[in-house]
Amino acid sequence: MSLYKLAPVFKERIWGGRKLESEYGYKIPEGPIGECWGISAHAHGESTVQTGPYKGMTLSQLWEQQKAEVFGEYELNEFPLLVKVLDAAADLSVQVHPNDQQAMKLEGEPYGKTECWYVLHAEPGAELIIGHTAQTKNEFVQRVEAGEWSSLLQKKPVQKGDFVFVESGTIHAIGAGIMILEIQQSSDTTYRVYDFDRRDAEGNKRELHIDKAIEVSKIPHSNPTPEREITKLEKGTLTRLVSTKEFTVWHHEAETGYELPDASRFQLLSVIEGEGTLHAEKTGETTAVAKGDHFLIPKDSGRLIAEGSMEWVTSEA
Repeated sequence: MSLYKLAPVFKERIWGGRKLESEYGYKIPEGPIGECWGISAHAHGESTVQTGPYKGMTLSQLWEQQKAEVFGEYELNEFPLLVKVLDAAADLSVQVHPNDQQAMKLEGEPYGKTECWYVLHAEPGAELIIGHTAQTKNEFVQRVEAGEWSSLLQKKPVQKGDFVFVESGTIHAIGAGIMILEIQQSSDTTYRVYDFDRRDAEGNKRELHIDKAIEVSKIPHSNPTPEREITKLEKGTLTRLVSTKEFTVWHHEAETGYELPDASRFQLLSVIEGEGTLHAEKTGETTAVAKGDHFLIPKDSGRLIAEGSMEWVTSEA
């Protein structure tokens, strides 16, 4: 097949809401559901293949057993990417993630966590936290200990369609009233710096990881801002959002006749608006796709041709 649909996994979070159900049509558990892991081979929540000859396999099993055939030539031992949809009904904790070398040293994990966010929805006045104002590690520690959060943390207003790159080592948080599509390295390592002194259902504050956060944070703050590369096509618009050593991410505005070209390595596709079909020129199959669907496109699948009006985000490693 040229397109494998993946079953998402849902995560309850203290800051979550119900928009994954109301806005994306997912059947989610009761409670505050903050995360949809749409494409994941991570042990903390694995996607399962829903269609095709590998139906029923987890993504990690497919990577282990069919890496060269389905994904391409990689020396990586573990699947490299994780794609999520996040619903922040309340502020997420202020946090930071290690790079690959730090993740191996501190946690014995193969991947750190560089990530990026495509904003799917933002309430008026919604803000992100990206970076801090401390110039030295000593200053950073002193201001954390003094609780000088309003002057230490840098805020950024966002709206639907914005894109934010978050390199490992960057202090950050998603603010209340924001939904994002997140493409990241396949890591679940998070060091919390501040959690607004809130308590869980049992009345306990969540654990902070100040020492590790200080060790991995970039001080002073720096975080590259990638330039969008926009290509107007006859049947839509292709925008390269970012290209780094960890991943390349594209946004597609597709109308009937829009073509997704063949690739020598796998691609991941998430539908963020609209519905329609994708026709595989190589195999002749046609697949229905709709907002909230997540797909693995195997390598050498041939061109995929759209019918309908849709927006996708694709990623590759």
